Amino acid sequence: MQSIQPTAPIWLLALLLLSGCASTSTVTNDTNSATKTIVDQRYQPEPYVKLTHPQWSRDAVIYQINTRQFTQEGTFVAAQQQLPRLKKLGVDILWLMPIQPIGEVNRKGSLGSPYSIKDFYGVNPEFGNKQDIKAFIAAAHQQGMYVILDWVANHTAWDNALVQQHPDWYIRDWKGDFRPTPWWDWSDIIELDYNKPALRHYMTDAMKYWVREIGFDGFRADVAGFVPLDFWNNVRQELDEIKPVFMLAEFEGRDFHAQAFDATYSWTWHQAVHAIASGHADVNKLYVYYSWNEKYFPQQVMRMLGTSNHDQNAWEGTEFEMFGEALPAATVLSFVSEGIPMLYNGQEAANEKRLEFFEKDPIVWREHVNGVLYQKLSQLKKSQSALWNSNWGARMIPVHNSRPKQILSFVRQNDNSKVFAVFNLSAEPQQVSFKEHLFHGLYSEYFSNDSAEFSDNSMLTLPAWSYRVYIGR
Repeated sequence: MQSIQPTAPIWLLALLLLSGCASTSTVTNDTNSATKTIVDQRYQPEPYVKLTHPQWSRDAVIYQINTRQFTQEGTFVAAQQQLPRLKKLGVDILWLMPIQPIGEVNRKGSLGSPYSIKDFYGVNPEFGNKQDIKAFIAAAHQQGMYVILDWVANHTAWDNALVQQHPDWYIRDWKGDFRPTPWWDWSDIIELDYNKPALRHYMTDAMKYWVREIGFDGFRADVAGFVPLDFWNNVRQELDEIKPVFMLAEFEGRDFHAQAFDATYSWTWHQAVHAIASGHADVNKLYVYYSWNEKYFPQQVMRMLGTSNHDQNAWEGTEFEMFGEALPAATVLSFVSEGIPMLYNGQEAANEKRLEFFEKDPIVWREHVNGVLYQKLSQLKKSQSALWNSNWGARMIPVHNSRPKQILSFVRQNDNSKVFAVFNLSAEPQQVSFKEHLFHGLYSEYFSNDSAEFSDNSMLTLPAWSYRVYIGR
């Protein structure tokens, strides 16, 4: 008897025949359908980002607070008095540098680094106590802001209690001694070993404590890439079971976004703009960045953009040293291009000094035009849905122009909003025309409120290091 060659698994054919549901021809059709369904499922795209961003991060602006230098007193109580001002500035997420007690063994300077943690559950008395930080968070929540804590998972101070209680939780050097993270000058810390399940449990519980008991809304993870990603993936899941949290990784890379972090650093953006501002590159450097941003990173991610932070300010230079006359343009670009914008405390006052890292060195506060600029940029971001974060906003579409080495131009648009941005990222005035038709239309220039209409024959003349942000009508 001629055998029948099945087009589906034998068990499926047997099940259909036993049920007496169809003739051989019907079985063949059904099994072909079943096979087609299986094949089709194999070719369905799978979302890369599996976490859910908290709704309140939709158009958020991040503000980093160095508690020691933020006020003359350097305390949570004093910082709390500044919350209405920060709300008016347009800030949504407050990132507090580590607030735990600082190690004394091998301490750097007289006060030490906040990243040398002596007790993961404690509060540095230099800043206040747990009631003070609870009050600070509660007041921030009343203002409609959220607070994330800088978390140091990679290492501890030499005199952290874990050294005595769990010495096996630490990595050893070739001599068998505790070691700082290799290749860095972090002599005031020693590294933890995430091959130890008990350490992972301890660290996860500690993070959950600060969310559940103290009220934090998430974390900024210090040197996140030096800690295994599967640890962070699990942490995010357990934290989200308490409440929706926001997680920022001090690292750059796509994988952090899949299950663990809402946002990551964007060092390559900062490096590209710095290279252009210092005359070591032209706009092509940013084309490379934005190409990777669109093709390698999914739209659902948030890449943090800014012109300074505590490390850059202390060790590399102030924003004025880094960007010079290009600083206003770099600042505007950090708000209108894809990414979540961030300010380091003092930028709104045009702080011109490198703040000491291991000593008390309070910011000198003053009214400044830079503060007005940040406020206007925050208002712009919130008013134009095309500029929102992640896939709440719109992708950047390049508008090709006649001066591609000097001029960056692009459109971001959705059904409710259209923004046409033009930046002269050169030290010379430029006259520029544009190609294609995406930019055509009627606009108001955001900063001058001047009306503008763009068509095929439109030309723009831009002074050195200037910018125009046009809002579609």
